[in-house]
Amino acid sequence: MARSVRGHTVLASTDGAAFASLRHAGTPRAERYAMGRQLRRQVPRRTLADWNEDDRYADPVQQVIATNEGREPGLIPVRVGRMAASPFAFLRGAASVMAADFSRLPATGITPVICGDAHLVNFGFYASPERDLVFDLNDFDEAHPGAWEWDLRRLVTSVHVAGRQNGSSEAECGEAVRRCMRSYREHLSHLAAQPLLARAYDRLNLDRLHRLAVGAAGRREIEDAAARARKRTSDRALPRFTEQHDGGLRLVEEPPLITRLDAEQYERIAVALDDYLRTLPPQWGGIVGGYRLVDVAHKVVGVGSVGLRAYIALCEGSAPDDVLLLQLKEARRSVVAPYVHGDSAWHEHQGQRVVQYQQALQTVSDPLLGWTTFGERHYYVRQFRDMKGAVVVDGIDAAALADYAGVCGLLLAKGHARTSGASMITGYLGGSDKSDRALCRFARRYADQTERDHAALLAAVHRGLLPCASGV
Repeated sequence: MARSVRGHTVLASTDGAAFASLRHAGTPRAERYAMGRQLRRQVPRRTLADWNEDDRYADPVQQVIATNEGREPGLIPVRVGRMAASPFAFLRGAASVMAADFSRLPATGITPVICGDAHLVNFGFYASPERDLVFDLNDFDEAHPGAWEWDLRRLVTSVHVAGRQNGSSEAECGEAVRRCMRSYREHLSHLAAQPLLARAYDRLNLDRLHRLAVGAAGRREIEDAAARARKRTSDRALPRFTEQHDGGLRLVEEPPLITRLDAEQYERIAVALDDYLRTLPPQWGGIVGGYRLVDVAHKVVGVGSVGLRAYIALCEGSAPDDVLLLQLKEARRSVVAPYVHGDSAWHEHQGQRVVQYQQALQTVSDPLLGWTTFGERHYYVRQFRDMKGAVVVDGIDAAALADYAGVCGLLLAKGHARTSGASMITGYLGGSDKSDRALCRFARRYADQTERDHAALLAAVHRGLLPCASGV
């Protein structure tokens, strides 16, 4: 099936679908490679470098203001303050700005499930169901079928912006982007040649990470992140987030970041958590259902998510030291959705969307992932502090950044290959570095754009157009 994208006729992906018929699924791999190569005629690889600020249809500050709609009004200054901290912080909160910009650029029309918010900080460690440390994509609020190019554009831009912020030269930033692109292209090519089940089992554990991080600087950053992740568990979180009260535990209060709920809100969340249990596989629903809800609090998280409703629930099992912390996080329509045909028919529950696409993109996922509804808002539920940890990008040197960018490129390729389009994307990219060089040029141009957008945000704050609370 053909469609038109900014004057280019492109082919929709035929590399598999979530609910394909076994009798009719599958185009031979060689044909899919050839289809990808043919797309170069309609969308030359050099167009991956395209960016022109004049093509924008919306002001980035107005887009930030628009995405504040529906958030907790008292937390909007916190969100703006976090985005104003640096160009990289602005990038983290500006997924909607990038989605709007990227939707106007040439694209092949190959649409796997994409992260929708693929930047350096949204990769990290977490615990597998077997309690092993796994490194993978780790944020799926914006996950949605969409153009694979959009994920790559956001990731390589984040690499260039982070490098500049840490004092790397333009040449060093470019080398880190090239490492990211080469890793993506080569690993996608490798997976495209594998059986579908082999792609699905591809996993990046700590041992494999050590082998992939070719430099000492990269290995050191990964080891530090792994050490932090091992300490981020429910039991270790208790001293930080709980206090003794009336002979038992309750969650601490630290306004405006952690606040208590009134009795009515508490009761409604308790009902929502009961509903959540029914979205879990039966064996896990039975286990979690054995815990007793002790306390709930609202807790601010992230940069882009500030102002959305997010709660932590303290649950106790058969003994006071048997604790489970769950996080409920509001799920809204993906920022990718307005630019993808048919979204309204696909996703009736946005929490379910997040959970299902997380499970699609990750090799292994939190077994307690589920979803629920609280009032008219949709939520997804997961374990809180389940050995989650990330490489600290602030202050990372050029060599470590290049190593880490390569790891992130590989993981993005793995995610895309698990859903749809790997053979066609591989055919399109080919074996040369032509696409790598084009996206290096794009990353530099859009890093410039991100810095201008960040400056525009600061100017809007200075004029009083946006409220800002710094350092929170």
